[in-house]
Amino acid sequence: QIQLVQSGGGLVQAGGSLRLSCAASGCTVSPYTMGWIRQVLGKEREFVAAVSWTGATEDYEDSVKGRVTITRDTSEETVYQQMNSLKPEDTAVYYCTAALRPTMTPYPGYSADDWWGQGSQVTVSE
Repeated sequence: QIQLVQSGGGLVQAGGSLRLSCAASGCTVSPYTMGWIRQVLGKEREFVAAVSWTGATEDYEDSVKGRVTITRDTSEETVYQQMNSLKPEDTAVYYCTAALRPTMTPYPGYSADDWWGQGSQVTVSE
């Protein structure tokens, strides 16, 4: 069992920046990947970014590449998502996810056994 507690998010103007944090606790002795998924009400969830167990490997959805950076502090069991040059289309609820598997895919949040944080609203105004 992994518990994920998110912080960060909020309202920002287009072009601004925000950082999301996600602290993991519980059964963290096994390799697990972490990531972020976002969802707009009425739309499908969308993969944003993922980071490997060691933090050495990252992957990003094409539309956020170059604007979003995911990092992992393995000593603190925390993952961060720095989002720059935000656009109105980035507006969504962002969920931290974790998957008890050492591989990056399927991305965390896309398997029934994965764990989710409570969600953080990110709103980008024009």
